[in-house]
Amino acid sequence: MSHYCRPAQSDLVLDVRASRPQARRHFGVSRCLTAKAASARKPRERVEIPGLEMVTYGERMHYVPGLAKPVNPRWERDYKDPGRHRSPPIHEMLLYKEKPCYTYNQRTSLLEGTRQALWLTKTKLISGLPPRLFSLAESPANQIPDQDERVQNAIKNARFWDTTVERPGKEKYSNTLLINLLHLCATLQSSHPAIGRRILAEKYSLAATWEREEYLLQIRGQNGLLLNCMDPIPEVSGKQEVADTADHVLETFYPVSPTIDLQQVHVYKEEVNCIGFSDDYPYPHAHTLYFLDGVDTHCKLRPEQFRAKMVMFLFGNALARAHKLYGPQPILNRPITVQGVGTNGRIFQFMVFQLNTTDLSGDDGIKNQIWLDKDVELYEFAKVRPLIKKKQVTVPAGLAGYKSETFSKFLALYLHGAV
Repeated sequence: MSHYCRPAQSDLVLDVRASRPQARRHFGVSRCLTAKAASARKPRERVEIPGLEMVTYGERMHYVPGLAKPVNPRWERDYKDPGRHRSPPIHEMLLYKEKPCYTYNQRTSLLEGTRQALWLTKTKLISGLPPRLFSLAESPANQIPDQDERVQNAIKNARFWDTTVERPGKEKYSNTLLINLLHLCATLQSSHPAIGRRILAEKYSLAATWEREEYLLQIRGQNGLLLNCMDPIPEVSGKQEVADTADHVLETFYPVSPTIDLQQVHVYKEEVNCIGFSDDYPYPHAHTLYFLDGVDTHCKLRPEQFRAKMVMFLFGNALARAHKLYGPQPILNRPITVQGVGTNGRIFQFMVFQLNTTDLSGDDGIKNQIWLDKDVELYEFAKVRPLIKKKQVTVPAGLAGYKSETFSKFLALYLHGAV
């Protein structure tokens, strides 16, 4: 007698599961997040046979099964509708050029950071601020009464007092701190009347164009808060120091392309140099640009890329003003100086840029100059609550580690040209 063994129930389940795929179950998310995305339907190819006319349901004015869909010409409006405007192809635009243009804007993040910005602008980097600027802040006549106390109150106002929440965000307190420090510096107008010949401007658009080797470059966009003045800033380095820059060798970053991370466009205007203001503007000279790090939530720049952004826009402001004042003159009789201050609410970046030449095509000849003092702390901690580790207070609540020399540098740049 033969005996037949009945398979176990578990074996049947395994065999069935092996024969067909089972959907995975996700208990932590909803079904809409775990469902498969519908595959895009491929459009049917329209076949056209010469000599044969396709029978459509266009004359019947309704859909008829078995008949082809009619192809109607595109309806052109006899009026302009901005909501339904269709731009022509790039090759048919009036400003189309075969030669590409590489543009830089306020959200561009350069891969090589400051090194790439120095090559693009043909600039020599000098560490530290010029010595003559330190003497401005060290003089007792140029200091604010109760300076350290008032600066610390400005920091506390930005970090603790000017808020309705327990801990304000960086984009809030960094802007408040910058405005407070500028207000403190403006209190010296009674002893320095030249401060009254300045004005603050924001959300202005800049455009500058230049050629670097075989590349055509442009700077466009808005960049922070600009302090304009009626009188230009005096140059920092003399004629001999400017002539010595011809021996400086620019640092390269081969094999990385110098135009990496720049936007390549073919529709652009040539020789565009605009300072963002009309010709009869009473404050035509740029004094200091103030940049806020971390304010734009859609674009987060690392410190090296943030400093590169400062270099590029300082150069762009100086170049646009050089073309407006002197025209296409390669060597400037009087260099153009523009200052820059960048901050995230605690750490400051100080720059002084001097444009010596507009001949940027080759690596030889006179170079531009920039003085950089980076990563300077105004204070160490600003805690709403004390930081406790192992039952010991490591950082007390409130402001700690205030450094007065940082504000002295901030004040020296502000007073440059007014003393």
